Amino acid sequence: MITSDRMAAVDENAEAFGVPRKQLMESSGNAVARAVRDIADPGAQVAVVAGRGNNGGDAFVAVRFLDDYDVTVHLLGRPETISTDIARENWDALEASEYDTRTVTDSKALGLGDPDVVVDAMLGTGVTGALREPEATAAEAVNDLDATVVAVDVPSGVDADTGTAAGVAVDADRVVTFHDEKPGLASLDAAVTVADIGIPAAAELFVGPGDLHHTRRSQSHKGDHGEVLVVGGGPYTGAPALSAQAALRAGADLVRVACPKSVAREIQGYSENLIVRPFDGDHLQPSHVDGLTALAADHDVVVFGPGLGDEDATLDAVADFLESYEGTAVVDADALQVVPEVDTDATLVCTPHQGELLKMGGKTADDWRERTDLVESFAAELGHVLLVKGAYDIISDGEVTRVNRTGNPGMTVGGTGDVLAGTTGALACVRNARHAAAVGAYANGRAGDAAVEENGYGLLATDLVDRLPVALRRDE
Repeated sequence: MITSDRMAAVDENAEAFGVPRKQLMESSGNAVARAVRDIADPGAQVAVVAGRGNNGGDAFVAVRFLDDYDVTVHLLGRPETISTDIARENWDALEASEYDTRTVTDSKALGLGDPDVVVDAMLGTGVTGALREPEATAAEAVNDLDATVVAVDVPSGVDADTGTAAGVAVDADRVVTFHDEKPGLASLDAAVTVADIGIPAAAELFVGPGDLHHTRRSQSHKGDHGEVLVVGGGPYTGAPALSAQAALRAGADLVRVACPKSVAREIQGYSENLIVRPFDGDHLQPSHVDGLTALAADHDVVVFGPGLGDEDATLDAVADFLESYEGTAVVDADALQVVPEVDTDATLVCTPHQGELLKMGGKTADDWRERTDLVESFAAELGHVLLVKGAYDIISDGEVTRVNRTGNPGMTVGGTGDVLAGTTGALACVRNARHAAAVGAYANGRAGDAAVEENGYGLLATDLVDRLPVALRRDE
């Protein structure tokens, strides 16, 4: 089962991994043609009602596999408005080969005739909400016919994730969906076929550019994209500063650093962009927890651990905080070791390297495939998201596991983990915890790769911070 958003990401990842969308469209169209052949004999009349996106492109391909049938293709709109290059190429192939293609500029004059089969290829899984014109009138026309209706991926007008329709929708008899079933299809009174179109398993397992999908509303206000509290510092000052600056570069609107008063001025000195909230003393203690809990309540995510150290009183304070906290926290560095013993209602993203994982009670292995199984098992045992750093980062919530391959040996330098923690904290403000961890690992490694490409090895953690905005941007 896969949601429409996730399917879009997997499509994009497949292309990034070397399987072009045009190739996937060819497989999808072939699958639609097979469904038509299953329900109608050669010579039957088939009307294809196509939109101007890739859903229509799938149907254009299907037509080339239906030469034994009497096929008419009805494009809703003008050919020059077809929205993707690959769909247009397949439309052009039909015209060049002199198939019976018709352009529909007035949906009231659709003129489908009396076909035996209608292929609904108006809108796919990425479109939600009530159908607009000309699709709404076309859907009504299709429903009025005494024909078997085959929908491409999802019946037009139906939300693929919920199975509901906000208005008129195509009443399909059969649905040919691709790669995996969509959640909303099970509720439909239609036979559903899931077609394997050759998307590699790697497109779901490995984090890729498709996972970067995220947009900001044009009417956004300060705070809409997250406020992060970094709790760290004492023995070390650079770590919390790196995490905080990374959170800002990863898109958080506001980031504050709660740290011992003894190092507050030093941490503030790293950047004028940091807002520092000092607490008394030179290290975190249980007496500080009530104040931190109150401060954390005003933030979307807490990044807990960078530079805190491992004094007994500090670790006791970490445990006290996590036991009382109910929000989302990214736990890093020395703070990780208390997580297995803490009973908490918080949503935790734990970011250990393999040595820290062993200290937490987990297991590791040299082979990343074996390590994937071990991390997934330990995440299920903990009940928290794990992001285990390594040459291949493993991200798991115990049910779904992702692997990240970006990054390079130059990132063994100190501080890159602090950047990752801050990045993940910012992303967790606007994404679920597992997705934030996966995208955080991908972007962190991508930033490191860009730094090495420009400067060679000997990179600094600060090199990653400045490259995060580009690393989180989708390549157009």
